[in-house]
Amino acid sequence: MGIKTKILFLGACTTIFLSGCGKKSKNQVEVTPKAYPVAIISTQPAGLEIIFPATVRGEEDIEIRPRVDGFIDAIYIDEGSSVKKGQALFKINSPSSEQAVASGQAAVNSSQAQLNTAQVNVDRIRPLAEKGIISPVQLQTYENAYKSAQASLKQAEATLRNAQATREWATVTSPVDGVAGTIPYRQGSLVDKEDVLTTVANTRHIYAYFSLNEKELMEFLKDTKGNNQSEKIKNLPEVTLITADGSPYPEKGRIETISGVVNISTGSVNLRAKFPNNQGMLRSGSSGKIAIPIRLDSVFVVPQEATFTQQDKVLLYKVENNTAKQTIISVRSMPDGKNFAVTGGLFEGDTVIVEGVATLHEGQKIDIQK
Repeated sequence: MGIKTKILFLGACTTIFLSGCGKKSKNQVEVTPKAYPVAIISTQPAGLEIIFPATVRGEEDIEIRPRVDGFIDAIYIDEGSSVKKGQALFKINSPSSEQAVASGQAAVNSSQAQLNTAQVNVDRIRPLAEKGIISPVQLQTYENAYKSAQASLKQAEATLRNAQATREWATVTSPVDGVAGTIPYRQGSLVDKEDVLTTVANTRHIYAYFSLNEKELMEFLKDTKGNNQSEKIKNLPEVTLITADGSPYPEKGRIETISGVVNISTGSVNLRAKFPNNQGMLRSGSSGKIAIPIRLDSVFVVPQEATFTQQDKVLLYKVENNTAKQTIISVRSMPDGKNFAVTGGLFEGDTVIVEGVATLHEGQKIDIQK
């Protein structure tokens, strides 16, 4: 524990004198002193962790929406399925898309016929114009009609390609590799562009989002090396993600971003830590906690069993003039779960009782037995 340990045995002795002085009377009651181990404390370095609630998100969380209106004809995946980029997820029966393709094809056919007619007219008129039978102006008129028919055909073909592309949208595919979320709609459901068919989360890496208030952030960055925030972020220690069941995630993460804007409502700053997730253990949308290691160079360490609480305060017993004195202290939990780092309320060389505090009371006289 690093404490300059000196175990002393303390006892409380209560004697009730009913009569006389200097001699024990037959009515005198003497209580056998009880021993208490104590420690003389001194400062030492300690490694601590500060914990913040976090929300886990995938590296990419993409809402999948249909680009055409219609009925769901087929669902090719199940909830929680792993999907690949370009994989078909849903099939939409979109009559309007089919009609657009049919109309586009008809327009192309009509434009092609008009172009063919214009070509025939130009081929028929050109020899006559060359022989001077008709004027060049008439030939120019037919040539212009041919060029107009060419433009109309190109426009119709572009419209058809657009309609065909829209019809292809009836097959909804995944834009990224990832894991499918819930599917709120089933086969036969009428959907439009506003409906979210599912969410695909790319969880190869996951992001844990958490917040610090301004004071915590300043203290956190104060002792980190770097001339600016970007340099300090690179020098921040690795962090641990504590999952919802209280167990630490085996892979360490790193803080990548610190928001440059303070939330006016909460006075907090958002941070993002990135963790690898090659085994797929973490799911987007889950909750957890971020544990950030910090090191204190000069702090007192006491066992948690030496402390007790009253309302929202933590206290322990110091020994002063052979008397147990309740003392309010400021503490931080240590990673071992057995000790507290005391950041206020104690001084170098104080003697504290480290066991049996439940049997003590304020002002109880203590006999120190060496």
